[in-house]
Amino acid sequence: MQDLHDEEFKKTDCLNCANCCKTTGPLFTNADIDRIAKNFRQKPADFVTQYLRIDEDNDYVLQQLPCPFLADDNKCFIYDIRPKACKEFPHTDRKKFQQISDITLKNIPVCPAVFNIIEKLKSKLPL
Repeated sequence: MQDLHDEEFKKTDCLNCANCCKTTGPLFTNADIDRIAKNFRQKPADFVTQYLRIDEDNDYVLQQLPCPFLADDNKCFIYDIRPKACKEFPHTDRKKFQQISDITLKNIPVCPAVFNIIEKLKSKLPL
Protein backbone atom coordinates (compact mmCIF):
# COMPACT_ATOMS: atom_id res chain seq x y z
CA MET A 1 0.00 0.00 0.00
CA GLN A 2 2.81 2.40 0.81
CA ASP A 3 4.22 2.07 -2.70
CA LEU A 4 0.78 2.59 -4.27
CA HIS A 5 0.20 5.61 -2.03
CA ASP A 6 3.59 7.14 -2.86
CA GLU A 7 3.13 6.55 -6.59
CA GLU A 8 -0.32 8.13 -6.60
CA PHE A 9 0.65 11.20 -4.60
CA LYS A 10 3.62 11.93 -6.88
CA LYS A 11 1.05 12.85 -9.52
CA THR A 12 -1.91 14.02 -7.42
CA ASP A 13 -2.29 17.65 -6.40
CA CYS A 14 -4.91 17.81 -3.67
CA LEU A 15 -5.41 21.52 -4.33
CA ASN A 16 -7.07 20.60 -7.62
CA CYS A 17 -9.82 18.82 -5.72
CA ALA A 18 -10.14 19.45 -1.96
CA ASN A 19 -13.26 17.31 -1.96
CA CYS A 20 -12.29 15.98 1.47
CA CYS A 21 -12.51 19.51 2.87
CA LYS A 22 -15.71 20.25 1.00
CA THR A 23 -17.69 17.12 1.80
CA THR A 24 -16.28 15.51 4.93
CA GLY A 25 -14.85 16.80 8.14
CA PRO A 26 -12.06 15.53 10.35
CA LEU A 27 -12.32 14.42 13.93
CA PHE A 28 -10.72 16.96 16.24
CA THR A 29 -8.69 15.60 19.15
CA ASN A 30 -8.26 17.60 22.32
CA ALA A 31 -4.68 18.28 21.24
CA ASP A 32 -5.97 19.63 17.90
CA ILE A 33 -8.46 21.86 19.66
CA ASP A 34 -5.86 23.21 22.08
CA ARG A 35 -3.29 23.86 19.33
CA ILE A 36 -5.70 25.59 16.94
CA ALA A 37 -7.42 27.60 19.67
CA LYS A 38 -4.04 28.81 20.94
CA ASN A 39 -3.15 29.93 17.43
CA PHE A 40 -6.46 31.81 17.21
CA ARG A 41 -5.82 33.29 20.65
CA GLN A 42 -9.02 31.68 21.87
CA LYS A 43 -9.89 29.51 24.79
CA PRO A 44 -10.43 25.91 23.65
CA ALA A 45 -14.05 26.08 24.80
CA ASP A 46 -14.63 29.16 22.64
CA PHE A 47 -13.10 27.42 19.62
CA VAL A 48 -15.39 24.44 20.19
CA THR A 49 -18.44 26.68 20.49
CA GLN A 50 -17.57 28.58 17.32
CA TYR A 51 -16.55 25.72 15.02
CA LEU A 52 -17.31 22.27 16.41
CA ARG A 53 -20.08 19.98 17.57
CA ILE A 54 -20.16 16.54 19.14
CA ASP A 55 -21.33 13.83 16.75
CA GLU A 56 -23.19 10.57 17.37
CA ASP A 57 -19.90 8.82 18.25
CA ASN A 58 -19.14 11.51 20.84
CA ASP A 59 -16.33 12.97 18.73
CA TYR A 60 -15.66 16.62 17.98
CA VAL A 61 -16.40 17.40 14.32
CA LEU A 62 -17.04 20.54 12.30
CA GLN A 63 -20.42 22.21 12.71
CA GLN A 64 -20.69 22.77 8.98
CA LEU A 65 -19.19 21.87 5.63
CA PRO A 66 -17.31 22.83 3.63
CA CYS A 67 -14.57 23.31 6.18
CA PRO A 68 -14.54 26.93 7.39
CA PHE A 69 -10.75 26.93 7.05
CA LEU A 70 -10.84 26.18 3.32
CA ALA A 71 -10.02 29.13 1.05
CA ASP A 72 -11.48 29.69 -2.42
CA ASP A 73 -8.22 28.40 -3.96
CA ASN A 74 -8.59 25.12 -2.00
CA LYS A 75 -5.76 26.02 0.35
CA CYS A 76 -6.17 25.55 4.08
CA PHE A 77 -5.99 28.63 6.30
CA ILE A 78 -4.65 26.50 9.15
CA TYR A 79 -2.52 24.05 7.16
CA ASP A 80 0.49 24.19 9.49
CA ILE A 81 -1.67 23.51 12.56
CA ARG A 82 -4.43 21.44 10.94
CA PRO A 83 -6.01 18.51 12.79
CA LYS A 84 -4.15 15.22 12.90
CA ALA A 85 -6.92 13.59 10.84
CA CYS A 86 -6.32 16.11 8.05
CA LYS A 87 -2.57 15.45 8.10
CA GLU A 88 -3.16 11.72 7.81
CA PHE A 89 -5.92 11.82 5.18
CA PRO A 90 -6.57 9.71 3.13
CA HIS A 91 -4.88 7.19 5.45
CA THR A 92 -3.65 5.00 2.59
CA ASP A 93 -0.07 5.11 3.83
CA ARG A 94 -0.66 3.60 7.27
CA LYS A 95 1.71 0.80 8.23
CA LYS A 96 -1.19 -1.40 9.38
CA PHE A 97 -3.46 -0.43 6.53
CA GLN A 98 -5.62 -3.52 6.91
CA GLN A 99 -6.80 -2.22 10.30
CA ILE A 100 -8.43 0.81 8.69
CA SER A 101 -9.56 -0.66 5.39
CA ASP A 102 -13.17 0.29 6.23
CA ILE A 103 -12.15 3.95 6.32
CA THR A 104 -10.44 3.59 2.96
CA LEU A 105 -13.59 2.13 1.41
CA LYS A 106 -15.58 5.11 2.72
CA ASN A 107 -12.99 7.47 1.20
CA ILE A 108 -13.22 6.03 -2.34
CA PRO A 109 -16.12 8.31 -3.38
CA VAL A 110 -14.54 11.29 -1.58
CA CYS A 111 -10.97 11.17 -2.83
CA PRO A 112 -9.96 10.46 -6.44
CA ALA A 113 -6.50 9.43 -5.23
CA VAL A 114 -8.00 6.73 -3.00
CA PHE A 115 -10.07 5.50 -5.92
CA ASN A 116 -6.92 5.24 -8.06
CA ILE A 117 -4.96 3.50 -5.30
CA ILE A 118 -7.70 0.91 -4.77
CA GLU A 119 -8.04 0.31 -8.52
CA LYS A 120 -4.29 -0.35 -8.73
CA LEU A 121 -4.47 -2.60 -5.68
CA LYS A 122 -7.30 -4.58 -7.27
CA SER A 123 -5.26 -5.08 -10.43
CA LYS A 124 -2.41 -6.55 -8.36
CA LEU A 125 -4.59 -9.03 -6.50
CA PRO A 126 -4.98 -12.55 -7.85
CA LEU A 127 -8.48 -13.39 -9.05
